[in-house]
Amino acid sequence: MSELNTKTELLNVIRDIKAYIKAEKEYDAEEIPMPGTAVSEAGKAPASSKSGTLLSLKNEALNCRACPLHKTRRNVVFGDGDPGAKLVFVGEAPGYDEDLQGLPFVGQAGKLLTKMIEAMGLSRDRVYICNVLKCRPPENRQPQPEEVTACKGYLSRQIEIISPKVICCLGRHAACALLETEEPISKIRGKEIDFKGVILVPTFHPAYLLRNPSAKKEAWEDLKKIKRILSEV
Repeated sequence: MSELNTKTELLNVIRDIKAYIKAEKEYDAEEIPMPGTAVSEAGKAPASSKSGTLLSLKNEALNCRACPLHKTRRNVVFGDGDPGAKLVFVGEAPGYDEDLQGLPFVGQAGKLLTKMIEAMGLSRDRVYICNVLKCRPPENRQPQPEEVTACKGYLSRQIEIISPKVICCLGRHAACALLETEEPISKIRGKEIDFKGVILVPTFHPAYLLRNPSAKKEAWEDLKKIKRILSEV
C-alpha cells in the first residue's frame, strides 16, 4: 500500500471518529451504536442508530467513483445536522467553500440559509442539510443528468434513514431531482407536495436570494408554511 493511500485511509478514520464523537454529544452515549450494530429485538433500529447508519452511508460516499466528479473534488460533501431531524433541506451541489471544508452550505449562501433557519426559530443542529450531488461540479456549473442519476441513491437513502416530516428543496435542481419534474421553481415554490409520505415544499435557493433580494419575501412565506406544518406533525 502506498504512503498516499495510507494517509488517505488515516484521514477517513479520523473523520469517522469525529462524526461519532459529535453523535455522542447529541445523544446519551450509552444509546449510540457503532456502525453495524444489530437492530433491536422488536426488529427496528433505535432512533439513535440513525447516526451510525448515516455514518456507514457516508463511508460509501467517501469512496464513490460512480461519476467523473470524483476526479476533481477535494472532499465529498455528504451532509450535516441532526440524524433525527424533522426537517431536511436539500440543495443542488457543493460549491467552492463546501468542497474545501467538506460541509454543506458554509459559503455566503450557507450564511443566508443559517439566518433563514434561525428566523424559523430553529438552528442548524436541529435540522439536516445536504445536496443532491455530493461532489462539486467544476466551476460550480449546473449538475448534469448523469451526475444526478449516479448520486441520487445517496440522497434517497439519507431521506429514508432520517425519515423527516418535511423536506425543503432549495432551488429548481433539487426539486427536479426529487420530483422528476421540469417545472420552474417559480411555479412550484410554496406548494405542499406529497413525496413518498413526506411533505415536500420547494423554495428559492439562498444563492438566488442573494442575487434577487426582492424574492426573500416569497421565500419567507414558504418557510412560514414549513414552520406551520412542523407544528402540526
